[in-house]
Amino acid sequence: MKVHLIRKETIEHFVQKNARSKPSFEEYLEKLKNADWEKPTDMNDTFGATDLLGKSSNRAVFNIGGNTYRMICKYAFGDRQVHLFICWIGTHANYDRLCAEQLQFTISDF
Repeated sequence: MKVHLIRKETIEHFVQKNARSKPSFEEYLEKLKNADWEKPTDMNDTFGATDLLGKSSNRAVFNIGGNTYRMICKYAFGDRQVHLFICWIGTHANYDRLCAEQLQFTISDF
């Protein structure tokens, strides 16, 4: 199934504030255009370093730009497409702080 990215503007805003991230997110978006997922583990076929979060959260953490940036997304597999909702974007260091505070399962900034 094709992937429908919800709130692509979130990536655009992040890139505006973090210019060095632009090539990495452009590559991510290009790969996402061609993604064809039937189940959550298919995300790893498109993005090898994707972490599926537990606790039945339906969340995935995408490592972007050689693990320089992290993006938490909530996903929902529908009948015709996969909906991918951006919940958070930041640096790897920012993500480590979220993990230390056990927030990666609940955060939804966007």
